[in-house]
Amino acid sequence: MAYDTPAPPADRPLPDEEPPSPRAPIHGQVYEAIRAGLVGGAFVPGRSVTLRGLAEMLGVSPMPVRAAVTRLVAEGALAMTPTRRVSVPAMTRERFDELVRTRMLLEGEAAERALPGIDAARLEAIRRHDELLEACLASDDAAGYMAANHAFHFAIYRAVPSSVLVPLIESLWLQFGPFMRIVYAHVDLTTLVDQHERAIAAIARGDAAELRAAIQADIGDGMSIIGRTALS
Repeated sequence: MAYDTPAPPADRPLPDEEPPSPRAPIHGQVYEAIRAGLVGGAFVPGRSVTLRGLAEMLGVSPMPVRAAVTRLVAEGALAMTPTRRVSVPAMTRERFDELVRTRMLLEGEAAERALPGIDAARLEAIRRHDELLEACLASDDAAGYMAANHAFHFAIYRAVPSSVLVPLIESLWLQFGPFMRIVYAHVDLTTLVDQHERAIAAIARGDAAELRAAIQADIGDGMSIIGRTALS
């Protein structure tokens, strides 16, 4: 598993979000760093690393890494062998299909429910995330693209007045994040229909059903590519 220390997230805190505390316990910092690596595609499917190696990459002792990895294994985001090697879990066709169906259901629901909470300031932030995504795509910045894509989606979802729905979606992104890097590496994304622009236009018009459809189409486009390239 190749791992690069994640860059600062592209999604700056929105008005209703609190930035992470700089004095958060080291265990929490390590957990969040590894989560960011999963979502950002820094963990490459099929490669592994030891707990000690991961600790060295993050510049911490093995203890907080072990605690964070154990937690992420329980969440289904990582797998750990008896020899303490850590990797992205193998993706089966059955698991992949279930993840896709669940993402379509939950993220479509979140997008539709989020619309009343998206004010002008949040819409502007969503537009900025999409602009950054396009800039990263033009400069072949895979890590930046992944971060901006995550920021775009969650700037929408976090407008949902629910403490349950967004954490569930976050857990799904942890499980499919590493495979998104495959899309970036093997596909010319500029040829795809820009579902983000479609989503932004739907928000501007106040069309909740169209916003749901745009988000679900965005998921479907990306997931179909992963299915063809990673599971063929």
